This record gives sequence, C-alpha cells and structure tokens, in this order.
Amino acid sequence: MSVAEQATRTGAAETYHQVQQFYAQQMQLLDSGRVREWAETFTEGGVFAANAHPEPAAGRAAITAAAQQATDAYAAQGIQRRHWLGMVAVEEREAGTVSARCYALVIETPRGGQAVIKASTLCEDLLVREGDALLVRDRRVTRDDLI
Repeated sequence: MSVAEQATRTGAAETYHQVQQFYAQQMQLLDSGRVREWAETFTEGGVFAANAHPEPAAGRAAITAAAQQATDAYAAQGIQRRHWLGMVAVEEREAGTVSARCYALVIETPRGGQAVIKASTLCEDLLVREGDALLVRDRRVTRDDLI
C-alpha cells in the first residue's frame, strides 16, 4: 500500500470514528432531555426534515422548539425514548463536509412497562466541520412504515 493510500485510509477511519462519536453524544443528549444542547449540534440554519412531519424544521430555533415539544409530551406520558443508530456509512465530501447515512431505531419504554421498537428509520445527514466539531446542516429522516 502506498503512503497516499495509507493516509487516505487513516483519514477515512478517523472521520468514521468522529461520526460515530458525534452520533453517540448527540442521541444521548436528546434521550436525556437536554434538548437545547442537542439542537446546538445543528448549524444555525440547519434543517430537520422527516416524512412523519408535515414540514421541515428550519433553523436551530425551530428545531429546538419542535424537539422540546416532543420531549415534553413523552415525559408527560412517562415514556423514555432511546435512539439506537447503526449501519453507519460515511463519505467525505468537499470543503469539510461529510455525508452520513445510518439506520435508527426509536425505542420507547413506558414507566413500569416493556420496551418496544416504535419506529425503524433511515437517517441521512450532511455534516459540516466547524473547528473541531461536527454539526448537522441537513438531516432527512425517513420512517420505514410511512414509505
């Protein structure tokens, strides 16, 4: 393997690791109810679109409001949500952007009840680097049951 090929593989492995770590931290923020901190993982003009929602949430303020409303509703019902992301595929793009695609399971556990898989989804992100951090510029979530 040439030095250039080895450097490319090393860079790709580092990017993959960064995306995995980003997702782990991001989802744990949301699942623990730290909505404002979770929303800060989106760019100021970021977009969150899902086929389960009539309109995308555009901008960090709108993303925060939508996530807070959902989080409050689940808390009022005594439901703990967990997001499990896997099968992550990562591709470096131009100018510090990264395309990431993964499967996400949404697991809900009612207080005193059994956990159930609420949704199976495809999550497609365009991530950007700001300093040492990755941020979501564009997220598209597609629930399998709504296709």
